[in-house]
Amino acid sequence: MVLKGNAYALGAGTVINAIATWKGAAFGIDLKTFADVRLFDDASEINGTIEGMPDADTRLIENSVSYVLEHFGIDMGGTVTTRSEVPLASGLKSSSAAANASVLATLAAIDKELDPFETVKIGVRAALDAKVTITGALDDACASFYGGFVVTDNREMKLLQRTEHEYDVLIFAPDEKSFSSNTDVSRSRVIAPWVDIAYELSLKGDFEKAMTLNGFLYCSALGFDTEFLMRALDIGVKGVSLSGTGPSYVALVTADQAGELGDAWNDCGASGTMIKTNIHNKGASII
Repeated sequence: MVLKGNAYALGAGTVINAIATWKGAAFGIDLKTFADVRLFDDASEINGTIEGMPDADTRLIENSVSYVLEHFGIDMGGTVTTRSEVPLASGLKSSSAAANASVLATLAAIDKELDPFETVKIGVRAALDAKVTITGALDDACASFYGGFVVTDNREMKLLQRTEHEYDVLIFAPDEKSFSSNTDVSRSRVIAPWVDIAYELSLKGDFEKAMTLNGFLYCSALGFDTEFLMRALDIGVKGVSLSGTGPSYVALVTADQAGELGDAWNDCGASGTMIKTNIHNKGASII
């Protein structure tokens, strides 16, 4: 017997990075990670593949499938394959998207349903056990799963708010990679009192001001260039930040601002990829 399931989840951008305080906020973007799950009753292990990355660590997606099967007491093995529009290790929540997509694809394969938040929590557990996150990244996972803007308390595992907004989004993803698990946590914790101020702004729905403050704080703490933020502010962009622990920068823009900001960021002279997308308010889905 072969069971098959397919799903996708979203990449996301940062409003508040939760590493300093365990409290975060993020928004879903229209860049997707797709998962394909195949289960066999004569297999006992899950083997993962990340398309285009034959040497990548696949524990996250393998855990995501295994924990769903464990939850329902299903003794099967198989494969999980992911492919992504989200640049990996760029601060755009590729890990959360891969976990969510893998969990949903497994549910589709076994024809089972879970409460949406329980679905997210399985992916968070998989990420923690695979050691690809520091806080569990509940904020990123919720943005990837639900879409829109979310505010969370990661330590308490609570989704506090979710709202929908319409923005274009411009991203500059440098060629360098930055893995969350390698982040200097002690440097991030030093800025916690000021990150709390930004977090309070996000609770009030002032996401643009919150993410900009977050960006300056984390760029300073983690050693990233603030010139990308200044170039955005110079042309009137109100919401711009370092996404996650970097190295990508993300801005909420109008259609008119997108081209101007793209030119300004190109003038910074860094090597990377410019991505124009938008807020995705609908969230992850089984295909």
